[in-house]
Amino acid sequence: MEPAAVQGLAEQLREQVRKAVIGQDDALDLMLVGLFAGGHVLLEGVPGTAKTMLVRAFALTLTLKSSRIQFTPDLMPGDVLGTNLFNFQTNAFSLVKGPIFTQILLADEINRTPPKTQAALLQSMQEREVTIDYVTYELGDGFMVIATQNPIEQQGTYPLPEAQLDRFLFKHLLVYPDRAQELDIVTRHGHQSAMPKLEDLGLSAIAGLDDVAACRRLIGGIRLSPDIVAYIVDLIRATREHAALQYGASPRAANMLAMAARAHAAIAGRDFAIPDDVKRLAAPALRHRVVLAPGAEIEGQNADQIIAQIIEQVAAPR
Repeated sequence: MEPAAVQGLAEQLREQVRKAVIGQDDALDLMLVGLFAGGHVLLEGVPGTAKTMLVRAFALTLTLKSSRIQFTPDLMPGDVLGTNLFNFQTNAFSLVKGPIFTQILLADEINRTPPKTQAALLQSMQEREVTIDYVTYELGDGFMVIATQNPIEQQGTYPLPEAQLDRFLFKHLLVYPDRAQELDIVTRHGHQSAMPKLEDLGLSAIAGLDDVAACRRLIGGIRLSPDIVAYIVDLIRATREHAALQYGASPRAANMLAMAARAHAAIAGRDFAIPDDVKRLAAPALRHRVVLAPGAEIEGQNADQIIAQIIEQVAAPR
């Protein structure tokens, strides 16, 4: 497989998703990078910005198995992972698998469930396996979590701990569509109040696990020059030294940003990464991995502003 094939497959997937979702191309591009880089994606946006519809449409373009967990305050870890139940016919315990045994997992409103249940995802997101009653079960390389959360409603929510946020390759902030896109949305879907059925919109599954695996093998070989590696490391280290940040990004963030840059390059049809790949992905890859200093919060600064400053200050290779 060549980078042009990855680029072509990505464009086909975009075309399918756009049959259902108008706008949100930035979110879709990051989900494609996450899919090909083997990373997870957190989508944050106000209600009505098509978070859930976007993920469901994305899953329908793949032949991979998908499932959805609607996170609620009373959800228990066993509801996510599954549990061993006694079978009276065989006089033995057997595992009833939970919805986490899938390939594309939509974790809807992930911040509505308590930390105990949120923690059930930690092992699966990092190691692609789960442990139930001291037995470990593999989830496979195709496992990907795409989570959603609402940033404006605080009652009944539980902020994700830093350890879990660090498992996400990207955190993307969905924005409202522009006027032309909103006109198109109302023209196309304004005849019904409920979410349109995706099955009626003509989406086709055009890629399977073998296609994704082939893309990942190619992306693993995308050239990352020593200058680009140094640039990524310098950006990450600059987050630890910035006065407005109490905590910066970890070495894991550097590795994940490097892999994402490779995937972004391949989707653009190149067999080598350039500084613009890193710059494009820096904010979604780092905004959830840095912690503002108290003084910066009082002054009204946010993570994106500080990351933009760091990108401006750290010299990119020519």
